[in-house]
Amino acid sequence: MRKIIVLSMITLDGVMQAPGSPEEDPSGGFNYGGWTAPYGDEVLGQVMEKLMKPADLLLGRKTFEIWADYWPKHADFWPGINEVTKYVLSTTLTASDWQNSVFLESLADIEKLKNSEGSDLKVWGSSKLIQLLLKHDLVDELWLQIHPLTLGEGKKLFDNGPIPAAFTLTESVVTSSGVFIANYKRAGDVKTGTVGV
Repeated sequence: MRKIIVLSMITLDGVMQAPGSPEEDPSGGFNYGGWTAPYGDEVLGQVMEKLMKPADLLLGRKTFEIWADYWPKHADFWPGINEVTKYVLSTTLTASDWQNSVFLESLADIEKLKNSEGSDLKVWGSSKLIQLLLKHDLVDELWLQIHPLTLGEGKKLFDNGPIPAAFTLTESVVTSSGVFIANYKRAGDVKTGTVGV
């Protein structure tokens, strides 16, 4: 069985839209594209190098279209990006010139893929896909880069009701610019109790 690992750059208020550049995703009138740019440092670079090691990708249609236009021309910045399999959940897109692209039509296709043999599946961007995965308890790990700012608007990581779920912090680091990078692994059901007893 493959693990599904969500990797997301978010703000303190959970916004994940267009972290990389102003042109990345201006949908909905979003004016803050490229909000991660002031926070790069050596520590963040080392973590990104680790997270970008080749693994199959699971992407939503919009993220896939953005990436299919960008990464084939810039693969020297992400070695292996063209060679790994890109699985894309879409009901409208069925083909692409980007090599090793496979199109999925439904949640059942994702569940079948998760239960197959192969590398872990990394999910970058893809807010609607992530929300679908969280709603159906299909996320095994979260790698969150939490940036010290709020935006008040934009697509959010935890919109649309993820199921109640507990996670365990397994690795973390804070960069010189205040980005908290944390790896959380799924850890069963939510437990409740009384504080101080």
